[in-house]
Amino acid sequence: MKTAFVFPGQGSQFLGMGKGLAEGRLDEANAILGFDIKKICLEGPEEELKKTEITQPAILTVSVAAYEHLKRKPDAVAGHSLGEYSALVAAGSLAFRDAVKIVYLRGKFMQEAVPLGQGAMSAVLGASRDKIVEICRQVGGVQPANFNSPGQVVISGKAEAVQLAGQKLKEAGAKKVIPLMVSAPFHSRLMEPAAVKLAGELDQIEIKDASIPVMDNVTAEYVTEGRKIRDLLIRQVTGSVLWEDSVKKMIAEGIGEFVEVGPGKVLSGLIKKIDPQVGVKTYDEA
Repeated sequence: MKTAFVFPGQGSQFLGMGKGLAEGRLDEANAILGFDIKKICLEGPEEELKKTEITQPAILTVSVAAYEHLKRKPDAVAGHSLGEYSALVAAGSLAFRDAVKIVYLRGKFMQEAVPLGQGAMSAVLGASRDKIVEICRQVGGVQPANFNSPGQVVISGKAEAVQLAGQKLKEAGAKKVIPLMVSAPFHSRLMEPAAVKLAGELDQIEIKDASIPVMDNVTAEYVTEGRKIRDLLIRQVTGSVLWEDSVKKMIAEGIGEFVEVGPGKVLSGLIKKIDPQVGVKTYDEA
């Protein structure tokens, strides 16, 4: 049976994550970033850990430590948004040092791209993908950000557009529209300034060809070529995360077991909704 390792994104963090597992890697991250991310990760304060530019390198560091704990290579890797960088470290495409620095800057650029309050995100439950895409197009200024699982899609964009699209989706039969407590409209066209800055930073680091096939977020296709990986990481900032499509593609191509590598169990829950028959474990169960 083929196995895929999957790496979580923002929202999986919790105080104390990495304790007894990632202290060494967190010490490395401290040296790379120039501040005590280890203390924030293990002790808080929680509000500091929730800051995008802190959350992203913290989750990546703990995820890489969890991967190293497994001491084996999977047949494929994938990551949800930020988690794609952890997957690329596991696949030998990105050096840990470069990945920690890049995701810190990525978080900073994303936070700076849109003034607080001008953007928003909402989770839409129980509506068809086609209806969500259609209403987002009708409203304008809002787009699907994450296709997470059947019946769970996140929309993102200008605050008033997200609110209006949510109203229209409820009128069209969506079970729930839940505003998310996020600091920026991730994976929307409003993130274009962040994508431009990130492109400049990615030019400064080496992105090698991956030694393990990496399932890409924005195309739901496997990628191994370093140059293509770079371009897709830039597109990911403003594009939709095709998580449901990615998992289905991996299953169709022979993956029978998924191991969630990193903090939390968010991806495990999504994968079970996508295909209840497939095997799902966390890294400490594998």
